[in-house]
Amino acid sequence: MNNQDEQPENRLRKELPDEVPAPAASAAPAPVEPRRTPVEPGRTPAEVGEPPLTGRQRLINGVWPPRVTRAQLIVAVLLFGLGFGLAVQVASNSDSDSALRGARQEDLVRILDELDDRTQRLEDEKQGLEKQRQELQSSSDQAAEARKQTAEKEKQLGILAGTVAAQGPGITMTVEDTKGTVKADMLLDAIQELRAAGAEAIQVNGVRVVASTYFTDSGKTVSVDGNKINAPYRFQVIGKSQDLEPALNIPGGVVQTLEKEQATATVERSDKIVVDALRQVKQPDYARSSSR
Repeated sequence: MNNQDEQPENRLRKELPDEVPAPAASAAPAPVEPRRTPVEPGRTPAEVGEPPLTGRQRLINGVWPPRVTRAQLIVAVLLFGLGFGLAVQVASNSDSDSALRGARQEDLVRILDELDDRTQRLEDEKQGLEKQRQELQSSSDQAAEARKQTAEKEKQLGILAGTVAAQGPGITMTVEDTKGTVKADMLLDAIQELRAAGAEAIQVNGVRVVASTYFTDSGKTVSVDGNKINAPYRFQVIGKSQDLEPALNIPGGVVQTLEKEQATATVERSDKIVVDALRQVKQPDYARSSSR
């Protein structure tokens, strides 16, 4: 048979390639591990399929590592400076009050009593001046009353000026200085403390102390108004002994200061102290009375 006589099926088979047999079944492919997608900024672990963080983990992540900004650093420095300044202020205040805090109860009571006594003396002086004013106003013979008060005032001023001798109750303070460590300023502090306690007349080693009195160092000795005096220094003071003695023995006062300088100070009360050293009245060169 020729080619024309071939069946259509046979012609089609000849034109197609031979069938290729399927390859034998191989082993199953290895499982591919899923890729972990990193957590992008701004996305929570739940959005990327990871378990959510606990509250404690979020707190730790929020505070550590610490993030310090410039503003926080400046605030911290300012707060430190403020705290340091307050500490210095408290320390300075504590130093200024340490003397009273360290004093004994009886010393504090004595200081308070001294302040009360000073207040009482000022009140008594005020009442005395009020009484004088009333007497001048109510006296029938104001001229005679004025002369009487003038004479009394002259005696008082004479005692203060050192031109008149005086006597009365008071104390005697003796300062022994075997080491030669007592200076003029220490004796001057004693005079100032006695005056503040109400001393009315003072005499030191035979030299009358008045308003213009000055103390100077003269080698290992002391001079009072230019008069050299030697240890022991003896203070004769007229005034209320119940006020004068405690004023010298207060904590940190005259007696303790002298003891620190290896000197000793003894105070004795007496019902009669005589201050008989006198001063010459110095005529002022320029000052004149302005009364007419």
